[in-house]
This record gives sequence, structure tokens and C-alpha cells, in this order.
Amino acid sequence: MHEWLRRRLHSSRVPADLDSVTEVDTQGEQPAADAGISAEALNAVWEKVATLYRTGTHPGMQITLRHKGKLVLNRSLGHSQGNGPEDRAHGPRVRMTPETPVCFFSASKAVTALLVHMLAEDGLINLLDPVSSYCPEFARNGKKHITIQQILSHRGGIPGLPRGTPIDAFWDEQHIWKLLCDARPIEADGSTVAYHAITGGYVMGELVRRVTGESIATLLDKRLRQPMGMRYFTYGIDHDDLLDLAWNYATGPKLVFPVSWIVERALGADINTVAEISNDPRFQEAIIPAGNLCGTAEEMGRFFQMMLNGGTWNGRLICDRETVIGAVQAYGRMQIDRTMMIPMRFSTGFMLGAAPVGIWGSQSDEAFGHVGLINKWCWADPSRDISVSLVNTGIPIVGHHLPALAGFVNQVCRSFPVLSESERPLGVVQGARRRPSSV
Repeated sequence: MHEWLRRRLHSSRVPADLDSVTEVDTQGEQPAADAGISAEALNAVWEKVATLYRTGTHPGMQITLRHKGKLVLNRSLGHSQGNGPEDRAHGPRVRMTPETPVCFFSASKAVTALLVHMLAEDGLINLLDPVSSYCPEFARNGKKHITIQQILSHRGGIPGLPRGTPIDAFWDEQHIWKLLCDARPIEADGSTVAYHAITGGYVMGELVRRVTGESIATLLDKRLRQPMGMRYFTYGIDHDDLLDLAWNYATGPKLVFPVSWIVERALGADINTVAEISNDPRFQEAIIPAGNLCGTAEEMGRFFQMMLNGGTWNGRLICDRETVIGAVQAYGRMQIDRTMMIPMRFSTGFMLGAAPVGIWGSQSDEAFGHVGLINKWCWADPSRDISVSLVNTGIPIVGHHLPALAGFVNQVCRSFPVLSESERPLGVVQGARRRPSSV
């Protein structure tokens, strides 16, 4: 990319030879034929990942893809540190590898949601109960009847923090909790979808503390991270691993109204501030259930594969099959999201696909997953028997990378067409193509 164009687009430097910045998990990847697909179909997906990288909007990227339970892609491109738009051309750089931890941002919500569903499986909570049944102070200012299910499905009426909330408050859980208890909802009957970018995670964190006596980080460690053999997969990251965590970069063209207004309303800050906050050690070491889970693409792919397996991983039961099915069942019909101003279809914690086309591509009405800050795409599609995790270090919102990102999702759908019922392996969980529950 020519230097003047790179600066105008606020992009990283992309080498002509991508092999020089590519890492392949040769020990973990399995031959395409073992998963019943052609090498050409798999290479087509990889080429779309490379095309997205060439846009320069992501200094570092990781891709993991499983088909029929087989890990067929686990690769990285670029750098985890040192190749951002403002970094020196010949300054120090750190290569991105498949083992580099990355912040998943809002894709964290999927993991947090399943943990809450697992508490319901244990009989500790009922998702239909008001939050105030467990946390009485949450009832203030008209929130007495807002349920756990409504919060998880972005119908809880508290999509954002109060204007003027200081940045330092993000890593002060109890201060945020007080703000949310004092907040007055935009509505309290669950009829309006308005994406809860960060607020719902704090509510779930406090709920877990009340019913278990432990932090949600401890619950994650006990129920998912340790049983599934994760190296990272924690809210925030251990202090000793801070230097390994990939940096986040505000890339892409400067945002203008109305996109800049939508972003600030959803996130509480402009995109440059969000990037700065996410690279602050206080954010990186905090517990923010809706926004700072850290791990690798392979670990997030492992999580979604476990769900695809009906709650099992390597023969070990992580949660009941019915818990997974309940977590991905559509909650209400597709509506215009009042925060993001786009049509969205949610379950109680997951972003759902649609037919003829949805967020997870064509004929994706069984697919479930979550996006992290527009650019991290993590999902499973039972109808194709795939789990996919594409994570990266750039946080462009609107820019020249969008056609390449759409091309990647479309190619996944083309390379892995919908399977007939007879072609689907036994054990794959039923997807989100179910009659929506009432709201």
C-alpha cells in the first residue's frame, strides 16, 4: 500500500510477502480430507483471511476453523505489537502467533452468558426471575421487574452507562454496580432491543457473586477454563502475561456523524479512546465480563466447538445439552437494535444468524455466536458443522476492510455448504432455528 494512502486510511504496513508474517500450527492442523472437505475449499477461506489482512486495518490476525470436530485451520498473520498506524516504520515489532492472547471485547458476552445459563442448570437461578430477586438494590428507579433473561438478550433497558462516567470507573466493579442500580431504564417491559455494550456484563458479574459467593472469574476458571484445558481464557489477563497480550489499534478512516455518534453512544467513548483504554494495564487486568475476556482464536473456537458438541469437550461433560439449546434459542424476533441501529436477532446471550442471509452469512438461521467490537467474529453453525473464530488487533468501524470481511464470511458459507440431516454427525446440537420464545 502506498505510504500516502496508508496514512490517509490510518492503516498498518503490509509486507508484499505474506509468508514472512504467517505462522501455521503445523502440529494442530489436520488435513482437510480428514474433515471431509477439499483442500481447495479450505484454501479459499485462507485466501479471504489474507485479503482482509492486506487491507492494512489489522496489524495482527488469528483464524481458527473446525469442521466436523477437526481443526483444519489454526494460523496467524502479522504482528501483535509494533506495526500500528502510528508506530515507527523500523521500530521493534512482535510477531503474531496462534498462541498470542488477544482481547475478545464483546465476544466475551457469549462466554459470560453460557456461565449464567450453567448457573440455571445448577438450580441456583431462574432466568425468568427479576435481577432484583437476587440483588434487591437493582430494583431502584423502575427496574424491579427486569429479568435476567432480558438483560442477557439486550432488552433490559439499561444499554449504556450515564453520560460523563469517568474512564477509571470501568475497572471499579462496585462503582459501576451502584451506577446501574441508580439508573433509570429507557423501558422496563422487555419490548425494546438496545444493545448493552458493557452494562449487562457488570450485572451478571454481581449476580454470580450473590448466588455463588465467588467472582465470575472464579466461575469461569472452574467451569470452563480448567476443564477445557485453556492456557488463557480469563477476564483480563494475569499480570505475568501482560507483555504477551496483543495491542489494539484504532485503524481505518476517521469516523464522522452519524457513525461517530452511534459508536460513542454504544461504547461511551470515541474509538481512539477505546483503543487507548484497552491497552491500559488497569483494563487488561480488570474483570469486565462483557468486554475483556482474553485468549486465543483457538480457545474461543474450542468454546464454540464444545457448544456445537452439545456441551462436551474431549468426552468430558461441561454443561448439559439442554443448557446449550436453551442458550441459543431465539428470544423474540429480529428487530432494529436501538443502540446499533441495525436489525439484530438475539438469543439469551448470543447473536443469531438468519435466512436467507444473516450476520453469519447465507442460510445461517441455525448459527449462533458473537462479534467483538465489529471485527472479531466468533460463531458456530450446526447446519454446516463448523466453529469459526477470527480475531484481530485492529478496531476499524467503517472502512475499506468491510467488503473483505463480508467476503470472508461468505466464503466460509460457500466452502462449507449446509449439510442434509443425514450428513450431520450424531451429537451436533440443534441450532437457533427454533420458534422464538415470547418476550
